[in-house]
Amino acid sequence: MSEYFVHPSAQVDEGAEVGEGTRIWHWCHLMHGAKVGRNCNIGENAFIETGVILGNNVKVKNNVALYTGLICEDDVFIGPNAVFTNVANPRSFIERKNEFKRTTIRRGATIGANATIVCGHDIGEYAFVGAGSVVTKTVPNYTMVVGNPARKYAYVCKCGFKLNAEYTCEKCGNEYEVNRDGEIIPKRCEGEETK
Repeated sequence: MSEYFVHPSAQVDEGAEVGEGTRIWHWCHLMHGAKVGRNCNIGENAFIETGVILGNNVKVKNNVALYTGLICEDDVFIGPNAVFTNVANPRSFIERKNEFKRTTIRRGATIGANATIVCGHDIGEYAFVGAGSVVTKTVPNYTMVVGNPARKYAYVCKCGFKLNAEYTCEKCGNEYEVNRDGEIIPKRCEGEETK
């Protein structure tokens, strides 16, 4: 008996690694060399190419293609129809497989529906990319970006809600501060030690 679920219409190539408790739904394709962690949910019509690495508890919604060079850490959410690239200047008549760029989506980040992530730009921990946004530069931790090109809209809590002017989440009470490097960091978050 398998430790993970694969719908009969999905294809998991030999050599793909899938963690315990993961669910792979209708019409998905995982290529050899793809690595999917524990307790992930791979929505309908998703494609995961060789070399893609997904951590644990990653949710990939419907109609998402993940290409070589993409790494998603634990607890990442990828909304429906999100788009990822892996070549900066593609041409159909020029082979550029040796030029694939790496993109890392850090722990707990959210990629909204229909967002586009241009390759080579990482998404920070617990960052939030708004629906339909086009990311053309790295997104810092705990930062929400929106628009085309995506720009900072707000700071966000680990729970996904915007922080107020005092860097506090009014939803859960978590507190943040800006460090010497100008980065937002947790000051007091439930379940975490004070930093």
